[in-house]
Amino acid sequence: MTLDVVNGDNKKVGSVDLSDAVFSGPAKLDLVWESVVRQNASERRGTHMTKNRALVSGSGKKPYKQKGTGRAQVGSSRTPLWRHGGTVFGPQPRSYDYTVPKKVERGALRAALVAKFRDGAVTVVDELRAEAKKTKPTAELLKRLGAAGRTLVVDVKLDENFHASARNIAGVHMVASGRLTARDVMNTSRVIATRAAVERLQEVLG
Repeated sequence: MTLDVVNGDNKKVGSVDLSDAVFSGPAKLDLVWESVVRQNASERRGTHMTKNRALVSGSGKKPYKQKGTGRAQVGSSRTPLWRHGGTVFGPQPRSYDYTVPKKVERGALRAALVAKFRDGAVTVVDELRAEAKKTKPTAELLKRLGAAGRTLVVDVKLDENFHASARNIAGVHMVASGRLTARDVMNTSRVIATRAAVERLQEVLG
């Protein structure tokens, strides 16, 4: 597979070859699902909590004597059987983070990129730089490159001026190639990547 490389004016200035061994296989969407679920779980705050009988307010004194009242025996007003009592086995603060094998993460990223390549939703540019920290010219540059809706910008190392200029543009998400995930790729309608980023990803995923 060969992709055209364009400049900031969206004019072809070269091409980049993609390895068939990396990007010609089927898009294994089950791996994408596993990667996305893992990443979503790792970002859960997990601060939910209910009070057990040790934490609810109330006296620990026995409400009434053990026998002779005709009522059920009870030792505390904090019992879970009573209203305003503690909760049994309620949710407690916890981490939902877990790991999956590195091969699964790489396979998921490869599958997500394959899906975008086949949909023609990837634009490869020679470089992404800005002369000054100004949003308007950067927005015009992205528009010429086909940015529409949710756009993912990928580079090996993001240019400081470009990053400062583009971070306020609605729908634009920027990420370094070394931190790219399958969720980043799938949660976008257009991917704009530099030639260096594509070559680095191909090297890592291969």
